[in-house]
Amino acid sequence: MGVLVGLDNLHYAIISKDDETGVEYGEVKSVGKSVSASIQPKSNSATLYADDGPAETATSLGEIQVDLEVASLPTSVVADLLGATVGSDGVLIQKSTDNAPYVAIGFRSKKSNGKYRYVWLLKGKFAPLQEDYKTQEDSPSFQTEKISGTFIRRDYDNAWQVRGDEDDPTFTGGPTWFNAVYQPPTGSGS
Repeated sequence: MGVLVGLDNLHYAIISKDDETGVEYGEVKSVGKSVSASIQPKSNSATLYADDGPAETATSLGEIQVDLEVASLPTSVVADLLGATVGSDGVLIQKSTDNAPYVAIGFRSKKSNGKYRYVWLLKGKFAPLQEDYKTQEDSPSFQTEKISGTFIRRDYDNAWQVRGDEDDPTFTGGPTWFNAVYQPPTGSGS
């Protein structure tokens, strides 16, 4: 098993349906050149004490904070992720009334052995992006773009993430991972 050393192929798909009858996603689209992705699940734990000591413990998953850094976010991607609009002249128009849609985010991470880990985060919304601008100096200084979102479990099946590792001989989904958001076979993992 290799160790993670890279990140590429950042994709997204807008969720069109998520209820007790099923989940549906739109077309999978590329986000752009990825720099970093941070996934930080929040959980709450409680311990029951009985007979003068810890007797039981339970943990529940809360929201999942996702921070993405990319070389540059195309205007159309920003519009899709934030629910903004693009005018006929190509200008991004962001309003306080924009309503970001729920989306899935997928990517792969190269491992030290040349194999990949494939990931889909299944349901989340993004907040307006963090923008940093800096004057040009005598040596180049790249200003990447950062966008943060909050992900949650799906209503349909409580799933929040799926992942597969190429160095696991039972994983065969790599070649088609970005054709559509991964859906577990019916009856598995529920």
